[in-house]
Amino acid sequence: MERDNLRNKRLFHSWSFDKTNYQIFGIGLIIIVCGYILMATGETESYQSTKIAPLILTLGYCGVIPLSILYKKK
Repeated sequence: MERDNLRNKRLFHSWSFDKTNYQIFGIGLIIIVCGYILMATGETESYQSTKIAPLILTLGYCGVIPLSILYKKK
């Protein structure tokens, strides 16, 4: 039992995510969900569904989520 705890401590000791990373990731998920909601609620050819929602999804997937992975506290 003691050996398993020691192995888990070493495994997650190198994990560099902290609370800030998870908060940024959560914000990214909220942005992505909002983008899908905008896409689903707009008409098929509306400005909302063809321009705004894809822009928000791109921001979430290509901006905020990678930022949450790469962010490191100094």
